[in-house]
Amino acid sequence: MPDHLGDIEQLVLLALLRLGPNAYGVPIAEEIAGQAGRDIGIGTIYKALTRLEAKGLVAARLGDPTPERGGRRKRFYELTGAGKRALAASLGAIHRLSAGVEHLLPDQR
Repeated sequence: MPDHLGDIEQLVLLALLRLGPNAYGVPIAEEIAGQAGRDIGIGTIYKALTRLEAKGLVAARLGDPTPERGGRRKRFYELTGAGKRALAASLGAIHRLSAGVEHLLPDQR
């Protein structure tokens, strides 16, 4: 398992967790933009997905060809068990480090 996750990797994994097993690039980018307020380019999303797949944290599969895509297939992604564990460890570290300092930060509402 990797030692740590970068912030883009964390966001991609969180979006995948929220979207479920039929997630692909565009909805992942939209989920991150909508929930985290981060406009991440689709190329950056796919680079992160490639890294995460190489680390064994996400699995990819090809969908059926569709006429809307000119017969091309979509590549769908989902978290693996190792991906869920890595995300849990990463978020746990953030929660532990941030515990007790909330009052020092501006209100995010």
